[in-house]
Amino acid sequence: MTASSHDVVVVGAGIVGAACALECARRGMRVTVLDRDVIGGGSTAAGMGHIVVMDDSPAQFALTQYSRQLWNELRDDLPAEVEFERSGTIWVAADEEEMEEVRRKHSYYTSRGVNAEIVNSAELAILEPNLRRGLAGGLLVPDDGVLYPPCAASFLIERAKAQGVAIHLGKAVQQIGRGRVRLSDGREISASVVVNATGAWAPELTPGLEIRRRKGHLVITDRYPGFVRHQLVELGYLKSAHSISSDSVAFNVQPRKTGQVLIGSSRQYGAESAEVEAEITAKMLQRAQYYMPGLAQLSAIRAWAGFRPATPDKLPLIGPAPEDPATYIAAGHEGLGITTSLATGRLIADQLTGADSSIPIGPYLPSRVAQEPSHV
Repeated sequence: MTASSHDVVVVGAGIVGAACALECARRGMRVTVLDRDVIGGGSTAAGMGHIVVMDDSPAQFALTQYSRQLWNELRDDLPAEVEFERSGTIWVAADEEEMEEVRRKHSYYTSRGVNAEIVNSAELAILEPNLRRGLAGGLLVPDDGVLYPPCAASFLIERAKAQGVAIHLGKAVQQIGRGRVRLSDGREISASVVVNATGAWAPELTPGLEIRRRKGHLVITDRYPGFVRHQLVELGYLKSAHSISSDSVAFNVQPRKTGQVLIGSSRQYGAESAEVEAEITAKMLQRAQYYMPGLAQLSAIRAWAGFRPATPDKLPLIGPAPEDPATYIAAGHEGLGITTSLATGRLIADQLTGADSSIPIGPYLPSRVAQEPSHV
């Protein structure tokens, strides 16, 4: 890498930026992190913290499986405030048609080394007594987990600082490119590489990125230990919440280590305000209560909304910007940024050091979408 005041400047102190900074520092690079706000804000603070293997595509599966492995390897080092728990995921099937999808996912996962178990209706009722009766069954993926994203980002930043990374908060970045970062106060910083890890706001600093903001709502309850035991997701989530064009709600409920229940999820395009919207929140809660009627009796203490950075093919952008090899992108993770943050950091550092990656990098390179027409 060429000489400059920094080897790498990471713009964005969310969980993806934190992972990139830590991994680059571990490889011996001089790293600085800039953020206009706080550690673990933005999309990180808006996420559920589900560590999950997904199989919308082979590339998505590879990235989520790799990163889940990294999280599970790290779990013994995580402090209590990260609230990491390997609770497992149950993909809930409402009917026999969805049980066909359960069997497909089971075959796909187990043939690729992911532990998974098909559960029937009676077994599902034992695993999760507060689900409504009459559901067909589900797929249990026991090695999935949950954590509290802002504290996970802070943990990674603290580790990065121990590796010599400089952290500067309250620093709004106005422009990046060609190894330079211009702050809103007019000051400039030079670096061999600038990593744009600003999530849903990445196109503001790197124009032309095919990343769109997708709004999501969450609701959290008071403490009801044991009410939910696993991360529960309806199989319809695969059709609705991961649609690239329509607004949707889906049953997606998470047990917190505190005993609280985190209720999702919604996805909206075109929303500009991060304010909570009563209508879509009500639809989301109605959907959740359809699967778990007892949720209606729980006391909700907070609702919030945020933006997730979505790409046309539902894969993040990880690598050099097509028009500027000194700018690297680590954004576009949509609802999987918490899961895939550690793998993203590894893939960015691998590219910067010329190291062999544990998974092929090609599907995530930003150049792939620069060469294709828009799908949105």
